[in-house]
Amino acid sequence: MKRIAALLLALATLPLHAEDWQPEAGFTSLFNGKDLTGWCFREKTKKDDPNPGAITAKHDGKTEAADAGRYIVKDGVIAVTFPTEMDKLTGQLYTVAEFPKNFTLKLEFRASVNADSGVFIRKPQLQCRDYLVAGPYKELKAYKPQEWNQIVVEVKDGVAHCTCNGEVLEDALKLPATGPIGLEGDRGVMEYRHIQIKEVP
Repeated sequence: MKRIAALLLALATLPLHAEDWQPEAGFTSLFNGKDLTGWCFREKTKKDDPNPGAITAKHDGKTEAADAGRYIVKDGVIAVTFPTEMDKLTGQLYTVAEFPKNFTLKLEFRASVNADSGVFIRKPQLQCRDYLVAGPYKELKAYKPQEWNQIVVEVKDGVAHCTCNGEVLEDALKLPATGPIGLEGDRGVMEYRHIQIKEVP
């Protein structure tokens, strides 16, 4: 419990600022900046199972949700915290919507020191962490520790090209035919904002 309290204290002291952000032209926001409408928990399935799992709980109108971790909405940000004393429990938050067509996904994230999280693309996970400390992409030149960074995922014909601040993370991440967008973490505090998607030909 002491570690949970410490994480929440860290979250409370992080500088969060509300802003009148709007998605880019042609993009649709997946996060309204106010609550977890459109997001849910799903049954966990095996990694090699393309099924993302059935929806178990929707969070429309809620500013907080918890399973193995906690998801808190404040000032236009989804903050994700995870208790370190538990044996590698992870929490996963998904969109209710699934995305079978080609698309471009953009989001911004900020990681506390050595934070470990992830972004699910239909189901496969792109590691989203305090990269220079937690890896696996420790050679990034444009990553800004403890500041906002942008991930762009371009999905075409079942393959995702993923970048962080313009640098390649994964050149050809194979994906199933459809699935939701999700957030995960198992260490530290992660913040996400400006989550937007656009279908492309």
